[in-house]
Amino acid sequence: MDNAAPEPVIRRPLSRRRRLVRNVAIGVFATIAAVWLILFVTKGRFLKSPFQSIAGRLTGREVRVAGDFQLYFAPLKIKFLAEGLTVSNPAWATRPYLFQAQRIDSRIAPLSLLFGKRRFYWLDLTKGAVALEWDAGHERNTWTFSQDKGSGKPFDLPRIDRATVTGTTVRYLDPRMRLLADLSIDTIRSTGARIGSAVGVTGDGRIRDTPFTLVARLLSPDATVARGKNELVGTVRAAGNVIDVTGTLPSIADIENVPLQTKARGRNLSSLLGIIDVAIPNTRDYRLTAQMVKAGNEYRFTRLRGTFGESDVAGTLTITNAARIHLDARMATRSLDIIDAAPFIGFNPDIVEAQGAVAAAAATGAAPQRLFPDAELPVATMRLFDADLKWTVKTVRSKNLPISDVDLTLDLDRGRLALSPLTMAMARGNVASDVVFDTRARPSAVSYDIRLAPTPLGRLLAGYGVAEAGTTGTVRGRVQLTGRGDTIHDSLATAQGRMAFVLPAGTFWTRNVQLSELDFGTFVQKMFEDKLKEPVRINCGVVGFTVRRGVAAADPILIDTKQNVIVGRGGFSFATETIDLAVRADSKKFSLFSGQSPVGIRGTFAAPGLDVISPQLVTRAGAALGLAVVATPVAALLAFVDPGDAKAAQCGPILAGRTAAAQRDADGKPRDDVGDGTAGKIEAPKRKKFLGIF
Repeated sequence: MDNAAPEPVIRRPLSRRRRLVRNVAIGVFATIAAVWLILFVTKGRFLKSPFQSIAGRLTGREVRVAGDFQLYFAPLKIKFLAEGLTVSNPAWATRPYLFQAQRIDSRIAPLSLLFGKRRFYWLDLTKGAVALEWDAGHERNTWTFSQDKGSGKPFDLPRIDRATVTGTTVRYLDPRMRLLADLSIDTIRSTGARIGSAVGVTGDGRIRDTPFTLVARLLSPDATVARGKNELVGTVRAAGNVIDVTGTLPSIADIENVPLQTKARGRNLSSLLGIIDVAIPNTRDYRLTAQMVKAGNEYRFTRLRGTFGESDVAGTLTITNAARIHLDARMATRSLDIIDAAPFIGFNPDIVEAQGAVAAAAATGAAPQRLFPDAELPVATMRLFDADLKWTVKTVRSKNLPISDVDLTLDLDRGRLALSPLTMAMARGNVASDVVFDTRARPSAVSYDIRLAPTPLGRLLAGYGVAEAGTTGTVRGRVQLTGRGDTIHDSLATAQGRMAFVLPAGTFWTRNVQLSELDFGTFVQKMFEDKLKEPVRINCGVVGFTVRRGVAAADPILIDTKQNVIVGRGGFSFATETIDLAVRADSKKFSLFSGQSPVGIRGTFAAPGLDVISPQLVTRAGAALGLAVVATPVAALLAFVDPGDAKAAQCGPILAGRTAAAQRDADGKPRDDVGDGTAGKIEAPKRKKFLGIF
């Protein structure tokens, strides 16, 4: 039997590719292990210089570590420690560093540096300081890592599972808003990716030279870290005002296009807007709520509503913070208290309410017994901002004047303030006016054009003793004046123009019939005949004044009634607020008991007085006195009727509101008893500064 030799075992060698993979894997592992070991042993301190260089290139900023530096795996998490870390600001910034920290110690998820959102397992930050700043043109900021407008990305907050943050401060500067805020953040301690119920922020600063304080809380800080919902509640106090802000932010430092609920309250709304160099009349205590949205240069306040004093307001307001501040407002008021309107002519409403108009005028520096305050237009501020306002008022609460349906359009353009048109309903009549203060001229060029449509006298003067039921007469008129001055008083004290009020046919009755008859015998007879309510029957009348250098001279005063012709001379001065008028009522029918009783109306706007001849007139002066001052000259003139022998007037020139030169009696002869547009005893005013509206 042949013994066969066994077949040799064939050993196939490993493929070259597999050996290559194995060797590479071993090499990589060995390299990683070596790197890990080197880093672990050295704590990665030798990477300090490369870290500064790489971080600097990525951010475009200088990054420096002044003290200890560690960067290594411990064991699989990356440990990063830096003492005295600084990240520079751009050269244009006012502070050298965007970020500073006394010490940062953290553990970082390695793969998060390559994929997805960066994640810190834990972070210990001690005495961090952040300086956030916009440039003067509001085109670049310090937290966007690029010097080029429109490029670069802002710093993105990482996810932090556990953290301790102590002694952190934030500085924010916006030159365009003239805003500087220095904030301190309460100590933060978080565990399991949860910080807790709230993080507090306190601080102070200045906005347009006005200091403020801030207290705020982030109610959902855990969501903030994860870039989720961020519930913010804050309170700012400045210039006696308190502003509360609440809202949900997409990130901790982003309010762009974010609806924020705002509430503001304080003693004077003008002090709040004065912070941003916007001048408005003073107000009493106010409370306002609105939704604010910042959109670029615009701050839009919608759903605005609230109260100031005893009045309400609602509407919208947009503030554009560009090269010039611009306000665009649409406001509506259901009920406006007349006291709250007092600041529009320069009065302090609190003093008006407590002590009256004369005391309020004196508080501004006006002379004793003056009605107009010495408060000038804020000319310098008016040139800093522009405004467009549309304001409607349904009802004005006033004891004496029934005003409603006010419609105001205001335009302020580089110092030119126009109230045009300003319309209102008054006693079932309409008043339309155009008033312009052009502060670009020095002193301001002011024009008034006030038009009174036919208005029932009974309703207009019901608060001054006139019986509405027995009065069917109406009045219409126009005031056209131009003057120079930075206050209403100054502009009127230098005014040129004409004032005229026309009374068509009608009746006029006061609650005291003594005001309509000066004949004592006739009064006694009517008293016994129970005819005390017989009204004065007006045929026609005109009360006109020509105004020169602030002095208004009668031109003419002429009222023709059924029984009398009332004529007047003299006038008054806007500058000195003095009155010097002589009014005489001549009867068309002779009476045994009749006699002419000319009446002098003298004194000042605040304290007028009567210079009477007949004793009977003294008794009857009281009720007419109020009419002479607070209403129109018409009311006072109609209060004095004296029987005698008078020539009736032609009503054509009267109803046309013509001057004294055009007036005629019933026979067509010129009249010389109705004033001729000269001041008489009243002297031209000396130039002084008086009334203001702000």
